[in-house]
Amino acid sequence: MQLDLESLSEATSGAIGSLVSTTVLYPLDTCKTKYQAEVQAKHQRKYRGISDVLWEAIAKRQVLSLCQGLGTKNVQSFVSSFIYFYGYSYFKRLYLIRSGNKNIGTVANLIAATAAGVCTILITQPLDTAASRMQTSEFGKSKGFWKSLSEGTWSEAFDGLAISILLTSNPSIQYTAFDQLKQRILKDKMSKKTDTKSSPEALSSFSAFMLGAVSKCAATCLTYPAIRCKVMIQAADSDDDKRTEAERKAQRTISGALYTIWRREGLLGYFNGLQAQILKTVLSSALLMMVKEKITKSSWILMLMIGRLLSVKHPKLKAA
Repeated sequence: MQLDLESLSEATSGAIGSLVSTTVLYPLDTCKTKYQAEVQAKHQRKYRGISDVLWEAIAKRQVLSLCQGLGTKNVQSFVSSFIYFYGYSYFKRLYLIRSGNKNIGTVANLIAATAAGVCTILITQPLDTAASRMQTSEFGKSKGFWKSLSEGTWSEAFDGLAISILLTSNPSIQYTAFDQLKQRILKDKMSKKTDTKSSPEALSSFSAFMLGAVSKCAATCLTYPAIRCKVMIQAADSDDDKRTEAERKAQRTISGALYTIWRREGLLGYFNGLQAQILKTVLSSALLMMVKEKITKSSWILMLMIGRLLSVKHPKLKAA
């Protein structure tokens, strides 16, 4: 058995990058999520923008409540990113080995990214649901991770699972676009590289930031209606919601969420909050990719050291 050091390196650097971006931008994420979860006609809306959510927190002296659910979100972000980047790198390498190609095409890249995304969602969905419920709770009244999940049935911990699987197309589009653009930028460097055991080439901070922003913006615009439906489904039981129990149950389904938006906000309602989503996710993705690219070489060296240490202690691992 041989350790897949490249996949471990990708997973480690991606998870750390995700943890940093989630922590730095979490208050913005909370404002964005509370804004998206509200479904009302324009003249009845409590929030007319994400700035209104911020001013409400300030007015109620609950600014720190913008970080409610941060611990759960950090765990979800770290675990999901590690699983995703490991799976994504592993599936790409598996394809290249089986096909004998030197580069992976766009279609194969999308399939690898989607497969990694589905595996990630199935494992981390309860954490994502709990974080969304804590974010949309009334300021200062977050119930915490265990209470948020224990009040409902186990199946409710997987609210939004179907649409989350559908939304694997978002990171699939994002990372496929990022990788394809990255391959073009690094094409000359990769062609001159002869030592296959050396650390992989990395983008500059500025290039990684810009490519991360562009690729995430494209993915967000294409998948936003589904993103908003997911937030509504997961926030169906938020404390400050005045809907009836029947309306909440209906909203837990994709068709129910879609119908609620159509009935209360019309066609443009499917894109309500798009600017806030782009602002948050583009900044988050750009920061994630920048951190990931900067620590890729360090994590690669760490993985090599671990691999050598294991091969010294267990020679059979190296020979297998």
